[in-house]
Amino acid sequence: MTIYKQADTLKELEQILDLQQQNLSKNIGQKESAKEGFVTVEHSLEMLKAMNDVCRHIIALDKGTVVGYALCMHPKFAEDIEVLRPMFLEIEKVLTKKKNYMVMGQICVAKSFRGQGIFRKLYQTMKEKLPNSFDTIITEVDGKNNRSLAAHKAIGFQEMGRYIAADKEWVIVIL
Repeated sequence: MTIYKQADTLKELEQILDLQQQNLSKNIGQKESAKEGFVTVEHSLEMLKAMNDVCRHIIALDKGTVVGYALCMHPKFAEDIEVLRPMFLEIEKVLTKKKNYMVMGQICVAKSFRGQGIFRKLYQTMKEKLPNSFDTIITEVDGKNNRSLAAHKAIGFQEMGRYIAADKEWVIVIL
């Protein structure tokens, strides 16, 4: 049985990083990336912990092992991860009304657990666990990551905008 909760141990954060490494675009082939999706940002344990200290990440556990995660990234970290700086600038440009938003910094489900509703449940748990001061979840998806774009659309995310940074097209989506 899969359990959904917020990360609260160093071991859980380390397991998030292990799952991240297994799914980084640089660590999997182009064919697998196109079929299975991929993650782009590589976090350090220190950054992951700092983000978790502000708003704990959402994880899916199966028999004590992290099999999925959705990272909570408070906007106060906008300058801390270089590849994400353009996203925060674009969010500020396209938000029509001032919203209190949390960025979902990255979502990933272990390959053997895909297609079981974990993606949807991670977001559902994130909405339930976010501090009351946040009314919106925003994230971005690499324009080539069709699996992720379709999954986000299927659970209700709407496109806010697109932009080019580091020779990639990024799609900003909002829930």
